Amino acid sequence: MTDEAPEIDIDTLVTHLETGAMVVDVREDDEYRDGHVPGAVHIPLATVPDALDRLPTDEPVYVVCAVGGRSAQAVSFLRTNGIEATNVAGGTKAWIEAGKPVVVGSDPL
Repeated sequence: MTDEAPEIDIDTLVTHLETGAMVVDVREDDEYRDGHVPGAVHIPLATVPDALDRLPTDEPVYVVCAVGGRSAQAVSFLRTNGIEATNVAGGTKAWIEAGKPVVVGSDPL
């Protein structure tokens, strides 16, 4: 964990989701459609700079990708732009491996 991209694990993400936390999935369209964290908002990594106005500045945002690399990049960028972003270590792969529910398709829920 670094100052630029703080991380949480899947179990901690579950706790935050229970309180209504925002999750952003920065994977590509096909990856998101194949299965994502329930409620995750889809903002592909390349479009994150154009989506700053879609993200809250007054509450944390948790960022997920496939395994954690792209989301760490997004977190660093978001934090430099005033968003309290945190990387989800292990990404969607860890979420699935932990037996957590997955949504298939283009809709968040």
